[in-house]
Amino acid sequence: MISSMTGFGEATVEVDGLAYAVEIRTVNNRYFKAQIRLPDVAAFLEGPVEKQLRAAIIRGTVNYTLRIKSTSPHAFFDVDTEAIQACLDRLAQLRRPKGLGCRVDLAALLTLPGVIQPAEPDADLAEHIRRAVLDLTQRALDHLRRMRTEEGRSLAADLRQNCDLMAQTLEQIRGRRPIVVEQYHQRLRRRVEELLAEAKVQIDNDLLTREVALFADRSDIAEELTRLDSHLQQFRAECETDDKAGRKLDFICQEMLREANTIASKAADAQISQWVIDIKCAIDRLKEQVQNVE
Repeated sequence: MISSMTGFGEATVEVDGLAYAVEIRTVNNRYFKAQIRLPDVAAFLEGPVEKQLRAAIIRGTVNYTLRIKSTSPHAFFDVDTEAIQACLDRLAQLRRPKGLGCRVDLAALLTLPGVIQPAEPDADLAEHIRRAVLDLTQRALDHLRRMRTEEGRSLAADLRQNCDLMAQTLEQIRGRRPIVVEQYHQRLRRRVEELLAEAKVQIDNDLLTREVALFADRSDIAEELTRLDSHLQQFRAECETDDKAGRKLDFICQEMLREANTIASKAADAQISQWVIDIKCAIDRLKEQVQNVE
């Protein structure tokens, strides 16, 4: 069964004084594109996280967000005391020549660039974070997959409905094909009889038959109908058997549209032309929905 490219998955856990939260949002894209947001303490996990996402998602834009909050006294940042001291020394040098007085706000010093630095986790903490984040990411991916699968069922139902409409229209076209040739035969006979009535010349039935045969050959759409029906069956089969069929379904839609255009150009009949328009509208709806299929 096909799955949608649109979905949302999340998971949270608290382990050893650290609260983790992962959110994964996916939207349509022809290719795989990951936008990963990690806190500084877990920045070293960008590569493993992207690898995990690629293994689970074939295509689509993936927005991944990880949040880590400490629920213990442990802090994820360091204060550069040397930078603060250098700043204080510089302020003292500026104050002495002019006898200026000032009061230093420590909170303001902490906002200066480079004063607050992200803490580098040691090997044990880094391994702890790696295991927790990758496990939580997998849980969020499982949640995402369930949502995308459920959305895929809705997409498949809509695709089947349009396929059924196309199949019904194809049967109507098949039923009208012999009628079109017969109507052309009758129209041609009437025109020839009208033109030759005054001259009292007998119609050459063999010549008339050859002309009708040429018309039937030029307007024969049996091959195109067979190929279009084959594409339709393949489209249905891919919807049921392949959950990563988006690219293939898009290609099949292009081939179906090609056959529909050929039928429209060969069928010299207003009713068939109208039915072809209905088929092309259904194909257009298929193509629009296929853009949501992974």
